[in-house]
Amino acid sequence: MAPTVTSERRAWIGLAVLALPTLLLSLDMSVLYLALPALSADLGLGPTAQLWAMDVYGFMIAGFLVTMGTLGDRIGRRRLLLIGGAAFGVASIAAAFSTSAGMLIATRALLGVAGATLMPSTLGLIRTMFPDPRARGTAISIWMSCFMGGMTVGPLVGGVLLETFWWGAAFLMGVPVMVLLLVLGPVLLPESRDTGAGRLDLASVALSLGAVLPVVHGLKALAADGVHPGGVAALALGLGIGVLFVRRQLHLDDPLLDLSLFRHRAPAGALAIGLGGGVVMAGTFLLLTLWLQLVAGLSVLTVGLVLAPLQAAMVVASLLAPRLVRTIRPARVMAAGLVIGAMGLAVVGLLGAGAGGGTVVLLGGFLLASVGIALPVALGTDLLVGSVPEEKAGSAGALSETSGELGIALGVATLGSLATAVYRGSLVLPPGTPTPLAEAARTGLTEAVAAGPPPAVLDAVESAFTTGLGAAATAGAVVFAVLAALALVAFDRVPVTAAAPATVPDVEADAERIPAPAAA
Repeated sequence: MAPTVTSERRAWIGLAVLALPTLLLSLDMSVLYLALPALSADLGLGPTAQLWAMDVYGFMIAGFLVTMGTLGDRIGRRRLLLIGGAAFGVASIAAAFSTSAGMLIATRALLGVAGATLMPSTLGLIRTMFPDPRARGTAISIWMSCFMGGMTVGPLVGGVLLETFWWGAAFLMGVPVMVLLLVLGPVLLPESRDTGAGRLDLASVALSLGAVLPVVHGLKALAADGVHPGGVAALALGLGIGVLFVRRQLHLDDPLLDLSLFRHRAPAGALAIGLGGGVVMAGTFLLLTLWLQLVAGLSVLTVGLVLAPLQAAMVVASLLAPRLVRTIRPARVMAAGLVIGAMGLAVVGLLGAGAGGGTVVLLGGFLLASVGIALPVALGTDLLVGSVPEEKAGSAGALSETSGELGIALGVATLGSLATAVYRGSLVLPPGTPTPLAEAARTGLTEAVAAGPPPAVLDAVESAFTTGLGAAATAGAVVFAVLAALALVAFDRVPVTAAAPATVPDVEADAERIPAPAAA
């Protein structure tokens, strides 16, 4: 394999091109929530159709990430990125002009399949464009910052569009981005692939989808409805198919997923931290947004503005991470970040236990958690992509994203269920509360507030919800502490990042030279 070597300037300009689909994906994840009321009224979406319209995008991304990462390694990451970008643009137009609930759900599914091509391809191309560990670490941090920045500005941009145009404009904003990618990508991005890869095993593709999709669906169902036969059956089905998938990969000469990656501590540790971090942050941030709206009484726009500093702090920490590991071992930086995050969540836990402090203390605790998790996630992604041979970079990127997607689904299910159980167990309603109101209160905070309770009942449900939030945060602090210990063990042999050369040589003689990866 002889990837194209670009000059330093060309590589950094190419990174700006790769930032385009990254920003778009993060924007598209949040925009439907803002557009949902308007498009539901226009298209007549019922509750079930609304859930499918929201969830099918994430389902398809999670289900196809591994396949698309491996496919990019085989046919070329730039080629797959451009194909996916074109498909994403076409599906965005179709979604914007949907005339029925079925059409919207179908186009959202296509958007998910196309979106699954983008993240592994961008990470794989970054691995090729930045062979030096120090430059690659900075590039991946910038790439992650673009994703987090998109999550920050997404609600604001979407809100402005929906205030001015119809709901379809929220989907059309992705079209210019993809046009720029299609125009600039062939000029500024190198092509890279695994020239020795065999044919794509379609049976493995089917098994990977059969494993991931039921697991994600089961976790979401358990989070929404509690423990029930449908959710448990979907989870069991996905895990069972996952066992078959693993067994097949072990017996293939050219597997869809190279399981030998998990034999090494650094990549396995990076995946574990990505999974655990997704669990904690997804579960607790969901509860945080509900608390700010229903307990603190903030509007949706105000909540977006209040959460923006937390996202900005994650961006700053991600950019700081590669600088820290120039003088401090990655294991210590990652562990320190996780300890900081655990301390922040412990503060939130004290608030839930009745220590007082209100909104300021809550946001301060989550600010520490945001900074803390950004350090290990940014470094872990770099260590994972850098620890594999360059021809497997797309597959490694897909694994990184898959662990995050599964962590998000698992976090909503587990920590959400924990918070609900604690809420119901600690809810003490005033004597004489009417039965319908008591039933609404026991269902959850959202239902209780919608019922318009008197002040005494409202105080009771708000106090119980705060206790549930504190319990989830305390559990998250414990998870972070465990992950900090894991980081010290998994990355203890990873040295500080070597000094980068002033430029990346732009000569054919260096095309065959592949420097030692960051996790060597």
